[in-house]
Amino acid sequence: MKELALGIDIGGTFTDIVVFDPSGARVAIWKESTTPDDPSRGVITGIRRVLERDRIAAGDIGRVVHATTLFTNALIERKGARTGLITTDGFRDVLEIARERKYELYDIFIEMPPALVPRPLRREVPERIGPDGAVETPLDEAALMAEVDALVAEGVTSLALVFLHSYANPVHEQRAAALIAARHPTLSVSASCDIAPEIREYPRASTTVANAYVKPLAEIYLDRLVSEIGGLGIDAPFFLMLSNGGLTHVEEAKRAPVHLLESGPAAGALAGAWFGRNAGEERVLAFDMGGTTAKLSLVDGGEPLVAYGFEAAREKRFMKGSGLPIQIPTIELIEIGAGGGSIAHRDELGLMKVGPQSSGAQPGPACYGRGGTDATVTDADLLLGYLNADFFLGGEMDIDLAASKAAMQRLAEALGVDAERAAWGIHDVVNENMAGAARVHLAEHGKEPRDYALLATGGAAPVHAYHVARKLGLGRMICPPAAGVGSTIGLLMAPARIDRVASSTVRLGDADWSQIDAVYARLEDEALTVLAETGADIPGRTVRRLADMRYVGQGSEITVPLPAGPFDAGTGAIALAAFEEIYRTLFGRVPPDVAAQLVNLRVSVTAPVPGAAFALASHGRDAESARKGSRPVWFPDGGAYVDTAVYARYALAPGALVEGPAIFEENESTFVVGPGARCTVHDDGSIVVAVPQD
Repeated sequence: MKELALGIDIGGTFTDIVVFDPSGARVAIWKESTTPDDPSRGVITGIRRVLERDRIAAGDIGRVVHATTLFTNALIERKGARTGLITTDGFRDVLEIARERKYELYDIFIEMPPALVPRPLRREVPERIGPDGAVETPLDEAALMAEVDALVAEGVTSLALVFLHSYANPVHEQRAAALIAARHPTLSVSASCDIAPEIREYPRASTTVANAYVKPLAEIYLDRLVSEIGGLGIDAPFFLMLSNGGLTHVEEAKRAPVHLLESGPAAGALAGAWFGRNAGEERVLAFDMGGTTAKLSLVDGGEPLVAYGFEAAREKRFMKGSGLPIQIPTIELIEIGAGGGSIAHRDELGLMKVGPQSSGAQPGPACYGRGGTDATVTDADLLLGYLNADFFLGGEMDIDLAASKAAMQRLAEALGVDAERAAWGIHDVVNENMAGAARVHLAEHGKEPRDYALLATGGAAPVHAYHVARKLGLGRMICPPAAGVGSTIGLLMAPARIDRVASSTVRLGDADWSQIDAVYARLEDEALTVLAETGADIPGRTVRRLADMRYVGQGSEITVPLPAGPFDAGTGAIALAAFEEIYRTLFGRVPPDVAAQLVNLRVSVTAPVPGAAFALASHGRDAESARKGSRPVWFPDGGAYVDTAVYARYALAPGALVEGPAIFEENESTFVVGPGARCTVHDDGSIVVAVPQD
């Protein structure tokens, strides 16, 4: 019986491969260096190695789940398809006009994100739909096909259709798509009514164009990867992680690959929510730190927060407004340029800065011995004693400690300090960068940091989590089993999920709730049709109805949960109460005598996937038996190296107690806790820490 599940997560530095056996609660893990020139090469190499090492039969794998940053990178590097845009007469420049707003007001040399479609490939056709959905100008089909023929002649291989107000009535886009498919069957077409049927012209156009830009790449990559995995003898359903934290099948992913842009980080947040719930924590700050970046997400009520838009391919990576708006449901994340490969340097003021520049997978930190000469976070963690050079990736990877020391000495001399102080400075600065970002993120949601527990996943997060938690004043911290491949574990836990949206701008007092109920029913049917093709447990599905709401005259919305339905005349009062409660939480008060209105209607349908669970069998012992030895480790409390006990992570049995300082080593990551910490091994293998406060 095919019981094994295979998870594949391609990161900036490592590609993580996990094979999980739910019947025996066993897991096989492999980290392969990411191959940026051809990500599938690293995937196939990693799968082959883990199958050979652990003597796993390829035919026993019954499910494959994948997350990738390939499509995000294609947007950033502008390596997508040659794409054209067909739009309403007079609107070809909407991608250039954007929001008519600068992300840095006083920067006279500012560079706005260039459009994915250059102006010569943006064409207009006579047609017009009104905001109420009425046809004001019929579609000129002859003009449409003339422009499409011209674009194809210029080498366009993918086309975006974005007509004005098509969210209110998609008839023109649907007719155009049918005509184009009949004449040019090999041309890839993305219509905004299928990709982002929401009000607001620029974000809708940006999202649809982004989908068209990466769609041919997605089709080629996914077909090839599925074929190559099949060539290994793995004959199993293949699923993709979506940015919303759910799974979909390959054909849906090829149709709308824009929904995969944030797939990897979403999986990490799912793992954080899962292990947080197991440890009795409904409020968790999920902290994932890998080789290139760190991600933070809030988990409230045992589930990650979901947003309905983000920015991709920013000109300035951490500057809001400098990227391309993408209107898709996504687990809400903040990203910081802080990873194991983040480079430390002296700035023009003589101060130490860490990141956002990264050494990446090639050449990597100096300690990798691949030619890197800059001091990085990983180099600092090695020299401070947090990492064991002889046990890096469980001893599978050779570490050049001399190169690490030389890189740190060069930085120390540039700063005028000793190497030890430079190393601690790197560690402390990157921790403060992450803690500062977390404070802002929590404040923006009206949350108090001390109400949350910190949960660490990723290769580097367990090393840094203790000091980040102390900076935030958090009293509890959790490090789950297999933390170094937390995002990949999250893939194996994920349910199938499909989100659908329809725009409906109406004041609550004027709403026809029976008509709105019919719209929700249609969206639910559309979502269930896609879900049924994933093999998910449809009878066990969960359906959520939500609405984007605002006060009349406002320019932004809040997403509000609505009752399950059917709706009646009393639904308006329920919706208003829910809206005002969230509004008051965010802003402290509600404005008097202002009507509220609906803007978008949303449906989220999730269904469990057979085998989507994660638990490890415990074969541990008491703490003393699990102790491997000790080594000197730098802690700021005493301003010196402290002899610190080192434990084999999986040799600890549930219920084992450990007093800090302590280091817990596993093949894929190292968990560090300082003096005064009290650690308990949970039943699921997580280490739960009571963090001492100043």
